[in-house]
Amino acid sequence: MTAIQKMSVMNVSPAAAERVRALLATADEGQGLRVSVEKGGCAGMSYKMDIAEPKKGDEIIDVEGGRVIVDAAAVLYLLGTTMDVKTTQFSSTFVFENPNQTSACGCGESVELTPANLGKVGAAPEIGSS
Repeated sequence: MTAIQKMSVMNVSPAAAERVRALLATADEGQGLRVSVEKGGCAGMSYKMDIAEPKKGDEIIDVEGGRVIVDAAAVLYLLGTTMDVKTTQFSSTFVFENPNQTSACGCGESVELTPANLGKVGAAPEIGSS
């Protein structure tokens, strides 16, 4: 009998994991970096991040000394996403490569997201805390 492998909702690049660790090291409170989506912006939705405690139903992704908390309401919008960091001479920011994104606004502040269609990929994967 083979064990069912749990799938992470979101992948976190090594650079993003390093940035999460650095943010948590300087935070006064909170056990992780919460990633959620909220309505707003010219394209309809935007990513939101804050230092927070996990809530019931959230997905937890432990990343080598850091923790990313995926808000329960955002799971279907973030399924299959890779979280990375983009660094330029003057800034460093989290970026999301999201297969559920259908468009983005010109200013880069908001996106249009559709929930993942689990029916397209066959049987629904088991999603659980890592």
